[in-house]
Parts: sequence; structure tokens; C-alpha cells
Amino acid sequence: MPFSVELREKINQIISKSETRQSALIPTLHAVQREYGGLLNECMSEVAEILDIPPASVQNVATFYTMFFTKPVGKHVIWLCRTLSCALRGAEHVEHYLSEKLGIHTGETTTDGKITLLEAECLASCGTAPAMLVDDELYENLTRKKIDELIEKLKKD
Repeated sequence: MPFSVELREKINQIISKSETRQSALIPTLHAVQREYGGLLNECMSEVAEILDIPPASVQNVATFYTMFFTKPVGKHVIWLCRTLSCALRGAEHVEHYLSEKLGIHTGETTTDGKITLLEAECLASCGTAPAMLVDDELYENLTRKKIDELIEKLKKD
């Protein structure tokens, strides 16, 4: 599956702003992931070819960072913080509520493909726990009401 013209243009822009092709790797992987919802093997091979770097280098980066997904995820990704501060302030209850509300367990995606629920090691929001990151937006001091409003918004999107 060759990349679209638009994605190739975006990658060329990334390359033009990067000091080296290797330094263009992470922003390129972000762009590809936004387009495909994950970094499938075919996508990683094409990135390696475009950037003229070894395929193993692309796979090493894609599998090292938790922000990259090597299998498809939902349109929206919820990262629930499970560190001690969040746990002490009810993250377990939030996880159970999210699972019940979405009809999935941690690590799964809703049947409509809209939402994936994952655990994060730390979201650096200890003073406002429990917290979760939805796509790129942090939600803190979580309550059932806040969760309900957010889930409705995500389902409509």
C-alpha cells in the first residue's frame, strides 16, 4: 500500500526541516500513524525506504516508544494513569467505570473502532489525580460526570 500523495508531501516537508533523515524518523512515524491508525509492517518498510535508513532502525523506534502502535487502535486513545498517586486517588474506580461505560477492558478497542483504552505508567499529574490523557489532551481530577461528558463527546466524533 503506497502512501498517499498528501502523506508523501507531509513527509517531504518533515525531511526538509530536519537536520538528517534519521532525525526525521519520529515526526514521520507520527504522520504515518495519524494517517493509518497504527504502524503496520508495510508502513514501517515504506518509511525506511523513503528516509533511506535500515528497516530495523524504524522498527526499533516504533516498538520502543509507547506512543507508537504496531497494530491498529481506535480513532481516540485514552491513556489512564495507574501510578501510585492516581491509584491512591481512585484510578482503579475510574478504570472500572471506563471499562463498564465503553464495554471493553484495558488494552481493547470499542467495537465501533472509536476508542482504545490503555494504561499509562505516569502522566505527571500527581497533584490532580486521577488523570488520563485522551489523544493529546490531559484530563485531571476525574469524576464520573467528567468521564460521561468526555465519552459522549468522543462517541459523537
